[in-house]
Amino acid sequence: MFDVWIGPFSEFAFMQRALVGTVAIALGGGPVGVFLMLRRMSLTGDAMAHAILPGAAFGYLLAGLSLPAMTFGGLVAGVVVAVAAGLVSRFTALKEDASLAAFYLLSLALGVTIVSLRGSNVDLLHVLFGTVLALDDNTLLLLATISTLTLLTLAVLYRPLVLECVDPTFLRSVSRTGVVTHLAFLGLVVINLVGGFHALGTLLAVGIMMLPAAASRFWTADITLMMAVSVAIGILSGFGGLLLSFHAELPAGPAIILVAGGIYILSLVFGREGGLLWLALPRRHLEA
Repeated sequence: MFDVWIGPFSEFAFMQRALVGTVAIALGGGPVGVFLMLRRMSLTGDAMAHAILPGAAFGYLLAGLSLPAMTFGGLVAGVVVAVAAGLVSRFTALKEDASLAAFYLLSLALGVTIVSLRGSNVDLLHVLFGTVLALDDNTLLLLATISTLTLLTLAVLYRPLVLECVDPTFLRSVSRTGVVTHLAFLGLVVINLVGGFHALGTLLAVGIMMLPAAASRFWTADITLMMAVSVAIGILSGFGGLLLSFHAELPAGPAIILVAGGIYILSLVFGREGGLLWLALPRRHLEA
């Protein structure tokens, strides 16, 4: 039993690094994913994940697989797309979801093209699906910094973020922090996606953010508990996915997302807050 569950992490340093990296991503991405879900911005997160690809690819074109260059490029691209989509929806007849979809498709095609100009098919796969089993100290430090910054920022903005999810009209009537809160939250989304990009690639980074958040909704209606459950599911997904990858010789990034998806399906069926099984059970009626 020890060899199955603990052995891979005690014997191999690359498995330890991968586990630390996924824990850091779950700590920051889980709470952000909950707020994305509650604000009905889940697909926005997916679009933003692809929006960082051209910037990261441009950094790769200039400096190769350089952590600073690809991180800075991804941040710039994510911010530019977020601002551009907002401006298009604000000053034209096109809605924000449609403008994000347009930028998402353009970003994906542009990013793949840029990587293909210089790199090989292996480099392209690394950019799209990540290299979670090859995380170095600098990348782990970046992921830890992002998760720490995210948790500190959420602690400061927690109340306005919750108010904006529940009643944005009330927040605008009693405070002028709505715009600042929204922009700060979008910044958190971008930096967490950039961090996830280094481990899971641009196609899978949003998965470790949204699947645990969606699964947590079936277990509790309390936002604080939802965030904690989301983090726990994210960590469990990373642990289980790495074990699945090791024993079944599967790609690590997709294995992590598959485990997260499996937990989501189990939550959908057995979750106490709206799960299919609980909805099918007969309920007691109130007695006078």
